[in-house]
Amino acid sequence: MSFFKIVGVLSLSLVIFACQSEPAETAKPRTASAGVTKSISAPEFSGTTLDGATVSSQSLAGKAYILNFFASWCPPCRAEAPDMVALQNEYEQKGFTFIGVTVDEDMTKAREFVRDYGINFPVVVADQQIVDAYSRHVQGGLRSIPTSFVIGADGSLSSVHVGAQSKMAFDGMIREAIEAGQQ
Repeated sequence: MSFFKIVGVLSLSLVIFACQSEPAETAKPRTASAGVTKSISAPEFSGTTLDGATVSSQSLAGKAYILNFFASWCPPCRAEAPDMVALQNEYEQKGFTFIGVTVDEDMTKAREFVRDYGINFPVVVADQQIVDAYSRHVQGGLRSIPTSFVIGADGSLSSVHVGAQSKMAFDGMIREAIEAGQQ
């Protein structure tokens, strides 16, 4: 499936998801043993940011992070962005970062979103490799946006959160990710 078809599917999924009245869901990553909900290693990825830098799972080794798939045109994505910026400021010195993954087709719009919302963390342009990595290897996977994947400093993928998250929910995810590296 081409990248643009995936963006189309994600767009349709967002419309379907946004019309649902149920709260955002949390899923545990899929593991080798069916029914087990323990943490697994996060899929490896490498991507280029909007400003041309490279970010990869290898460059993030030892750091807790949340990989957040979003789009500039997505109302729930816009709603959670200010909380992510505030929490990035709060937790960056504690070894944490958000990594935004934009599924926008128009990079001008993506850059405007980053500027307008004061995004203070790396934003990677989604490509087939990262979409596949997070769609195929994780229960629930990447079905709609926003979707947040919590990765601990130990490289474990501990949870997946579908839908917009509150500041309190993100705060709990960040603490979860940081603690994963301390165990």
